[in-house]
Amino acid sequence: MEQYLEFNKSIRDDLLNSVRNLSDEQLNKEVEEGRWTIMQVLHHLHIIESGVAKAIQYTLKKGEKQTVNTKPIELTVNRSTKIKAPSFANPDARFITLEEMKEKLKESRHVLIQVVSNSNKHQLKEKAYPQPIFGLMSLDQWVPFIGYHEKRHIEQIEELKEKL
Repeated sequence: MEQYLEFNKSIRDDLLNSVRNLSDEQLNKEVEEGRWTIMQVLHHLHIIESGVAKAIQYTLKKGEKQTVNTKPIELTVNRSTKIKAPSFANPDARFITLEEMKEKLKESRHVLIQVVSNSNKHQLKEKAYPQPIFGLMSLDQWVPFIGYHEKRHIEQIEELKEKL
């Protein structure tokens, strides 16, 4: 599990590096009608990470043991398949500063690490929670999924930066 947390940290570092030289105005600028701003992408990542931490916590307490196949979560980074975010994961349209968003991302990462660190590793393998694309996924796969999901959106951020 430790290697997954390290993987996620490395991706998060890449994510923050990709936006570090942008102003709050650039981060919140709509570059294409109907597409998220860079800040909205960051907010979406915070929402997903917070939701995953809660889902893991809930499933560890209430979920049944079940065997599920390993899912090809590394395919998450393939952006040739467009995926509409579930409504709960849609970001706010309000202006958010980078400092405020960094704090939110730090907070959601802290919660995820706490949940995983305080979990029984066997239960993370034995319990599962549904993922909209991959179906029922073991809890231990949800942790690296966060990293792959962020990596997918780094590509989106790079596309948006080109249009600034």
